[in-house]
Amino acid sequence: MIGFIGGSGIYDALPLEDTREENVTTPFGEPSAPVTVGEMAGEEVAFLPRHGPAHQHTPTNAPYKANVYALKEMGVDRVLSSNAVGSLREDLPPQTLVVPDQTFDRTKHRDSSFFGDGIVVHMPFAEPYCPHMVDHLAESCETATDATHEKGGTYVCIEGPQYSTRAESEFYREQGWDVIGMTTIPEAKLAREAEMCYATVAGVTDYDVWKEDSEVTLQEVLANAAENEDAIKEVVEHAIRTMPDERDCDCGQTLAGTVNTPVEEIPAETRERVDLLVGEYLDD
Repeated sequence: MIGFIGGSGIYDALPLEDTREENVTTPFGEPSAPVTVGEMAGEEVAFLPRHGPAHQHTPTNAPYKANVYALKEMGVDRVLSSNAVGSLREDLPPQTLVVPDQTFDRTKHRDSSFFGDGIVVHMPFAEPYCPHMVDHLAESCETATDATHEKGGTYVCIEGPQYSTRAESEFYREQGWDVIGMTTIPEAKLAREAEMCYATVAGVTDYDVWKEDSEVTLQEVLANAAENEDAIKEVVEHAIRTMPDERDCDCGQTLAGTVNTPVEEIPAETRERVDLLVGEYLDD
């Protein structure tokens, strides 16, 4: 099954057939909405709006763990997502699509791991997005839409919900980073912990505030997010229709050798909660 997590401006599922809604309860709470499941080109697809159907969840309190766990529980092994982002480069104007391959975490108040409470897991994260999924999404941008697009780049993730100060924006730009948003972290980390391939197509909505004549407003962000919506859906739909049958990456074995706690020392309650994620590595 393929998952799609829709960001700002993407609250409705793709044109799926034979749809149904499934209410999924997880050890980490309720997902942001019932999961919409349907078929596309013979593939079963599960859709969740990250912020809820009426944008009720902030970037900080969105139920990231419940969303990712729910998709994992339903059998998803590859996740596509979308994000609304600001541009840190003059040559990435609003209504450009970007498929980043790196991220820099500037969040402060988010729980970025399924693990803890008696189990310690140290997971590699040098490549935060599945390289094969990045390639596949970028190829879909090239084929499926006339929108300007770019492959690669660094997404700096800030806490929000406030936009950057000018000093912060200028600092991020000086680092050579490319786009700025509020939601790829901890989603990318959790998807990796769930051993799912993950990549995102980010739609540029503004120039952040580094640009002299740019003052980011919600109205500007929403207007450009609406303009990006069709192009993002075209890209994701094409990516789903052309998704290879088999995964050609190591995402499905990410947790092998990462558990640093002796199995006999892991509390039974904790072990039960994370069994779906790491149970195969805890067999005695």
